[in-house]
Amino acid sequence: MSEHLKRLSAHGDPLEELDRINDFEAFRPTLAAALAYADGAKGGRPPYDPVAMLKVLVLAAQNNVADARMEYLIRDRLSWLHFLGFDLGAATPDANTIRLFREKLTEAGALDAVFTDFDRQLKERGYLAMGGQIVDATLVAAPKQRNTAPEKDAIKAGKTASEIWPDEPARAAQKDTDARWTLKFVKAKPLI
Repeated sequence: MSEHLKRLSAHGDPLEELDRINDFEAFRPTLAAALAYADGAKGGRPPYDPVAMLKVLVLAAQNNVADARMEYLIRDRLSWLHFLGFDLGAATPDANTIRLFREKLTEAGALDAVFTDFDRQLKERGYLAMGGQIVDATLVAAPKQRNTAPEKDAIKAGKTASEIWPDEPARAAQKDTDARWTLKFVKAKPLI
């Protein structure tokens, strides 16, 4: 275990606690029966460990995260990599793999049973399964308005987009007349 992981453990990594109180290996027979993976004789990339993939679904459910975001977070979070049993820099499941795993369990009727059993294990050990949420703080650039001086004056006067561009409904639909402009990196003016 790396020094960094030891420090995470020393501060009480909640995922280590989850791994300690839940016997994830107990789900392996149910997962194996539901997934019915081939023996690998035909070749191809071997599937990810079903217990690790179940842990992916648990993390996604607990944090209310979509599959595409899970793909990123698995690679981004060292504690998640450690909990899932993936090595730093090794291949990790992508969004499509996560989705297909969930769908296969659902089609086999095993997903609800596995999560019910997971919740039962938690309750027997005195824990309550609570979902959280990771806030996706993706930055998206706002579109530039590119209004003429008379259009800006009309906006400042409180006119709506349909009043400013009556002959251009498509353009009016794309304009935000409630937006306000700010100046970046403006030096403070000296008070005199």
